[in-house]
Amino acid sequence: MKKVLVANRGEIALRIMRSLRKMGIESVAVYSEADANSPFVNFADYAFLIGPAPSSESYLKGDYIIEVAKQNHCDGIHPGYGFLSENAGFAESVTKSGIKFIGPSPHSIRIMGSKLDAKDAVKNYDIPMVPGTDTAIKDIPEAKKIAETIGYPILIKASAGGGGKGMRIVESADQFISQMERAISEAESAFGDGSVFIEKYVTSPRHIEIQVLCDAHGNAIHLFERECSIQRRHQKVVEEAPSTVVDSEMRSRMGEAAIKVAKSCNYEGVGTVEFLLDGDKNFYFLEMNTRLQVEHPITEMISGVDLVEEQIKVARGEQLSIKQEDLSIRGHAVELRVYAEDPENNFLPSIGTMEVYETPKGEGIRVDDSFTQGMQIPIYYDPMIAKLITHAPTRELAIKKMRKAIRAYNITGIRTTLGFGDFVMESDAFVSGNYDTHFVKKYFSKEKMEEKEIEEGRVAASFAKLLWEQESAKLRVPESKHSHWSNLNRNV
Repeated sequence: MKKVLVANRGEIALRIMRSLRKMGIESVAVYSEADANSPFVNFADYAFLIGPAPSSESYLKGDYIIEVAKQNHCDGIHPGYGFLSENAGFAESVTKSGIKFIGPSPHSIRIMGSKLDAKDAVKNYDIPMVPGTDTAIKDIPEAKKIAETIGYPILIKASAGGGGKGMRIVESADQFISQMERAISEAESAFGDGSVFIEKYVTSPRHIEIQVLCDAHGNAIHLFERECSIQRRHQKVVEEAPSTVVDSEMRSRMGEAAIKVAKSCNYEGVGTVEFLLDGDKNFYFLEMNTRLQVEHPITEMISGVDLVEEQIKVARGEQLSIKQEDLSIRGHAVELRVYAEDPENNFLPSIGTMEVYETPKGEGIRVDDSFTQGMQIPIYYDPMIAKLITHAPTRELAIKKMRKAIRAYNITGIRTTLGFGDFVMESDAFVSGNYDTHFVKKYFSKEKMEEKEIEEGRVAASFAKLLWEQESAKLRVPESKHSHWSNLNRNV
């Protein structure tokens, strides 16, 4: 494999290209008009404009992207995450064109892309599942009876869903029909598929995911877990690895379950198996993401494995060079997704120009981004600016390092989630490790954020006053006491 087209943009495109360069493989970027001056375009060995800013006219034009790859004699296409990364049709078209799709087979993507098909695939592998239906719901009155059998609260979920779309929590029977209709409508609008199913709602869940790596020769390993429970609108904001509640015995069981899920669909490459963990530490299979995850850097930090490099090796047909017994957890890592969002205004997007953009640096600090000072945040794409990752020998030190890194990260001109990240790092719930997916609802509010900012302002003002007083004392001229001899000298 000598040349790879990266069918993505922003920080993930740049991150993939760095591994390609390290491996001596040329990179080809495709970009929209909105990204013409983005660092990933300048970093690539070759770059091609593929259309206007809207993703439907650029990054989702699969056939055109394949044509660019063919014209440039690319050996592979790496989809990153988002856009076409979990599009089985695109993966199939890439393969038929004679180019290697750097990811799992279309078969694996299709099975795990449907939560119902995924449930069906793993049901014979003795993997814990949340109680619920294993087929799409068509008869709403019958579904209501099933919900009553399962017991409220229940969760309605879109089969083809993700990111919280087509998902509704139902607390009681009188809410069921209205919430079911809303879930179906939202699923149809978001995914073109109104299929939904119901599950028992786990009231205080933790979101734990296991990173897996599989080759085409039947070898599969897991690279430990990530804790992804701090979310807003069912989307992750802060992640850490390893989890504070997963011990070695549970880690082994979850890892084995994740590998079974991967084998149930003949998986190849890097993938993530997601689980819910209840208050009694029972874990249940949730879904499998058939791609590289946004939060993959924290796994790389604690395992020492370059996941993109491993993806490419698997795509080249190589056997895994790593065995399970070769792996061990190295310290602790924390990741904050730096979004152009206003946490004090319900995390709504904050679009504008980054007047100042200065990133933190230092040992154990990693910033995955693709922005420079003066760039605008495009309104057409996900508002994530960067991923800020810290790594240290212990969790306490990783959190401390994250707080310093957040305060050294200087962005002006827009609102970001940096302040929210600092709020999380200081919170008793996070520091203690005693938190779940309801962290934002339980502990965060505009008022608490404002209180924290006011208190920090007071501390900063007090510190500035102290420094001023100290400097003033140094500059003050001592009071002079003249001697009798100086007076005599003046009279001479």
